[in-house]
Amino acid sequence: MDIDVLGPLGVRVNGVAVMPTAPKPRKVLALLALHVDRVLPVGLLIEELWGQRPPRSARTTLQTYILQLRELIGTALETGAAHSAALQPAPQDGVPVSAKDVLVTAPGGYLLRGGGGSSDVQKFERLAGMGYRAMDAEDFAGAARLLREALSLWSGSALADVQTGAQLEMEARRLEETRLCALYQRIEADLRLGRHRELLGELTVLVSRYRTHENLHGQFMLALHRSGRRGEALSVYQRLRQALVRDLGLEPSAGLRRLQRAILETSEAPAPTAHVLRPETLTAASRDRLVRVD
Repeated sequence: MDIDVLGPLGVRVNGVAVMPTAPKPRKVLALLALHVDRVLPVGLLIEELWGQRPPRSARTTLQTYILQLRELIGTALETGAAHSAALQPAPQDGVPVSAKDVLVTAPGGYLLRGGGGSSDVQKFERLAGMGYRAMDAEDFAGAARLLREALSLWSGSALADVQTGAQLEMEARRLEETRLCALYQRIEADLRLGRHRELLGELTVLVSRYRTHENLHGQFMLALHRSGRRGEALSVYQRLRQALVRDLGLEPSAGLRRLQRAILETSEAPAPTAHVLRPETLTAASRDRLVRVD
């Protein structure tokens, strides 16, 4: 089974898409796909589908959705088996897999078996982790390459074509946070490599989209200053401060204030990451300052 959630939802069994069109079965599949190879409690699925006030028929209706998904999986298994037989008619060893072996009824819930297939989330997390370790080892070229490869797996917002309930919305936000973490670490690696001018266009878009994201604004200030645009770097700080005060009632963090002072007090560019926040230093308060503007 191949699973994609970093963009539109995509689930394929033996290369054949398993995608219900109705919103609620699609939600069920999305939640199962995000927790592949783990038992998902019935209560969690019901909460995703109907919130805190499910109908009396919720459990029965959920069972209907599971049956619909199994029908799609069964069709995919048959199609994939027919294709394999056409390519290689010789009998295959092993017990045939049924839809119930893929979407399993477990004590208290359901489990979607990945069967060793691919998952874009798992691949993203593996590449991003390698990128972070390269950063720690000061292999900035390697970090930039690995993090860029990880970010290329995204084709839009997570679960872009799924009508999310409480659980899926939380998962989508979590995934977006990991994407942003990888993004500003990749930008930091590029800053360390002296690619300041190359980053200006990308950072212009990012700070317009995330008006109160301090890390991205700090990186934009640094890139501008090291590109000889000191006045514009200071203007970025002022716009960030206005947005923070207006939208959240907060002043910029100590790290951003230090960066502003460094730019004010010297005509030379500061060290590439002297004041750029790293993801592991983010407090809960600073994470709360992530306000996205679409």
